[in-house]
Amino acid sequence: MSGPIYVALDTVDLDAAKSIAARVRTQVGGLKLGLEFFAANGPAGVRIMAEFGLPIFLDLKLHDIPNTVAKAVQALRPLEPAILTVHAGGGRAMMEDAKAAAPSGARVVAVTVLTSLDADDLGATGIGGSPHDQVVRLAALAREAGLDGIVCSGAEVAAARKAWSDGFFVVPGVRPAEGMAGDQKRVVTPRQALDAGASILVIGRPITQAEDPSQAARAIAATL
Repeated sequence: MSGPIYVALDTVDLDAAKSIAARVRTQVGGLKLGLEFFAANGPAGVRIMAEFGLPIFLDLKLHDIPNTVAKAVQALRPLEPAILTVHAGGGRAMMEDAKAAAPSGARVVAVTVLTSLDADDLGATGIGGSPHDQVVRLAALAREAGLDGIVCSGAEVAAARKAWSDGFFVVPGVRPAEGMAGDQKRVVTPRQALDAGASILVIGRPITQAEDPSQAARAIAATL
């Protein structure tokens, strides 16, 4: 891996994703392909993006009954993702089955609390306490289930790392100091996230919507 930055190619447009990947391929450590990309372009699109030679983070956030998630993960095996996400809220059995079904080299990580949610949002779904409390709870569950790590915001990664020293921590919602938060509610700078214990940083719009994505990725990498 050439660096901790994974660029989030959150677009339905395959040509746009290819264009950005071509421009930043030497500045980033991997490509993050999410639900909208997969819904539009499917496994064939993932294979095309894999031709850039960078690790693929397939961020589909699988969340269903254990058997269904296991079969979905098995169906994704030929794509050889480096990282694959499931929702921790699916429970221990679901996470165990997802890990068992994953290719041996893939890291399966559990999404804890989306970075677009705050305490009020959690409360509205019946979950008490702060996002921090919920992340710590779900991180413990993911660890017990044998997963490789979790996805959490930079605000919680230090606590998660303290409790799980050899865990793999994916931090999205990362914004450069001068960047706009967008629809994210819990954001930190790339340097803060890395210092707090992030394993990789997922960065989208500050790179993909920059006038020069290559320069933007280089500038962020320089802060690390």
